[in-house]
Amino acid sequence: MDGIINLYKPPELTSAKALYRVRKITGQRKSGHAGTLDPAAEGVLVLCLGRATKLVEQLMDQPKVYRTTARLDVTSRSFDSEDPLLPVLVAQPPPREQVVQALAGFEGTIAQVPPAISAVKVGGRPAYKLSRAGKAPLLKPRPIQIYWIHVWKYDWPRLDFEVACGRGTYIRALIRDIGARLGTGGCLTTLIRRAVGPFQAQQSWSLMDLERAGDPGDYLLPLEEARNLLAERPAQVPPRPLRSE
Repeated sequence: MDGIINLYKPPELTSAKALYRVRKITGQRKSGHAGTLDPAAEGVLVLCLGRATKLVEQLMDQPKVYRTTARLDVTSRSFDSEDPLLPVLVAQPPPREQVVQALAGFEGTIAQVPPAISAVKVGGRPAYKLSRAGKAPLLKPRPIQIYWIHVWKYDWPRLDFEVACGRGTYIRALIRDIGARLGTGGCLTTLIRRAVGPFQAQQSWSLMDLERAGDPGDYLLPLEEARNLLAERPAQVPPRPLRSE
């Protein structure tokens, strides 16, 4: 079985366990995913089966779209709600205009320091393992690409926005830095990956749907069609939304 599955990963499931579930459904052991989603996150997880595993690197270079909600009155060690929330004293909540302007300032090629609790390797070990052992590493900033950021809704202390970004972007770190620029806290509370290149959440398959499907042809994009799709749309950035809530 050679091809791609556009899976909608549910929250509270690791990307590795989602891939394992699909291996059991399809019977294809040779497989991999094109970009990890944190366990608490949900959305598009592109799975490559058989010979399509050769497309993983190309897929990871595709632009990604995330919709996320942040709180600006708290923070945490991991900069998300997986760790205990720590209140941040904010004397005056910033107005919407200031928030929109601050987010726009992150568009383009920027330097981002990954969170210490992340899968970035330090001396061959994931940073999160060092952090959990009380040896949080000092990670170096890395260049990332933010194509656009769109504010959907701002109702202090909640900020709901969508971002199109390139490979290696940590949304938790982006929220951390947004808070720092605003003089507030910054903690991710929800995260949905809406797209990876041409693979959209609207066309993705749930694990339950895969289990119910009788014919793999219903959900598997054949290898040649996947190659043609990526050739037709090489790293095409999705358009910015035109409205807000």
